[in-house]
Amino acid sequence: MNTFEGQTNGNGMRIGIVCSRFNDFIVEALLNGARRGLSHCGVTDDAIDVAWVPGAFEIPIAAKAMATSGKYDGIVTLGAVIRGETAHFEYVAGPCADSIAAIQLETGMPIGFAVLTVENVEQAVARSGDGAGNKGEEAAIGTIQMIDVLRQIRR
Repeated sequence: MNTFEGQTNGNGMRIGIVCSRFNDFIVEALLNGARRGLSHCGVTDDAIDVAWVPGAFEIPIAAKAMATSGKYDGIVTLGAVIRGETAHFEYVAGPCADSIAAIQLETGMPIGFAVLTVENVEQAVARSGDGAGNKGEEAAIGTIQMIDVLRQIRR
């Protein structure tokens, strides 16, 4: 029986990160976490490219451009959709997540998902802080693991 389990050795990997400018004070903290996670995995700063897009709704098209460019081993997506008084939340959060999942399946590119979908700013802050639980860091490490799992399967 073969078992495929992703390791966290990102040496030599190139990673693209797509960040939403909307709620950028949260996204900056997620980006710091993602960079910290990638660094712990051995990914150097010069092997990371960051693309900033206007909002979470635009993340998928930039992620797809990165995924199909041939330049990256994996992508990490970062954003924060905070529920408000209108239905805007539903029109952004679900389509963003669905599109990113579809891009993974279409391209075979691992895409880490840290687009927070929260009820309020306090929840976003709790998921993007400097300590444990930063979803950007978790998504980055998960992306490295998925790259490794897929490489093992494809061998």
